[in-house]
Amino acid sequence: MTRPSRPARTVAAALAAGALLATAACSGGSDGSGASAVSPAAERSPAPSSTPALTGAGAQAALITPADIEDNWQLATDAATWRNTMLVGKVDVAGFLTAKADAADCQRLLDGLYSDSLLGRASGASGLRGFTSDTARMLYQVGDYGSDSLNSTLTWLKSLPEKCNQFTATGKNGDKRTIQVVSAQIPDVGDGRAALTVTVQGTSDGQPVTYVTDVAVLRIGASGAAVTNGALDAVDHDSTTLAVQNGAQRLKDVLAGKTPAPMPSQFD
Repeated sequence: MTRPSRPARTVAAALAAGALLATAACSGGSDGSGASAVSPAAERSPAPSSTPALTGAGAQAALITPADIEDNWQLATDAATWRNTMLVGKVDVAGFLTAKADAADCQRLLDGLYSDSLLGRASGASGLRGFTSDTARMLYQVGDYGSDSLNSTLTWLKSLPEKCNQFTATGKNGDKRTIQVVSAQIPDVGDGRAALTVTVQGTSDGQPVTYVTDVAVLRIGASGAAVTNGALDAVDHDSTTLAVQNGAQRLKDVLAGKTPAPMPSQFD
């Protein structure tokens, strides 16, 4: 597919990029399986599982590639250590006049974005891959989290535009940050999905900074995938859309026992 090139991202705030991003370690998941007693007839003709387990090799095969998101995205070698210090902050509970319990949900969002743990801990195999383009970073995660856990996460994410529409948080250095959370549109893929755009306004090294990130989560059976695509000033929503659509197809193929196509499916 050929699409018109987009204007280059504004990089006036690039001086802050180094200060925004720190590193820390994280770990992946492992495979697991189980069995239960069945009738003799079922033993002779076992029915296929409606939610196939994701294997370690399958998790790696389900990860998107630079071709799936096009443009100038390149693979990153240090994605497992990415951390964005603009997402570190203590939510101002006093700002929630009539729904102080919602502050906990907003704190969970910030903490989950910072630690790349919005989906929680995988119950089986998992994989992670990162990409960079100009001042932007995209992280793509896939894993076996269980359908109930994923549905709970999707329900929670969908509630955040109302609970956390706009709130303030205080960073470690005492700087105030204003965070806005709105719903976002993604392709109608998978068995369930949710998407947000989160905007953080604050300062870094004394300079005003705006950091914007798309957050998208989808479920196919007991497996889920998460996309976080963030950049200074503005985010590339088209790349988020491609990551969701092509990532869902790759995960669907893997769970069906197929090898994902080397090139992404194209829009009409």
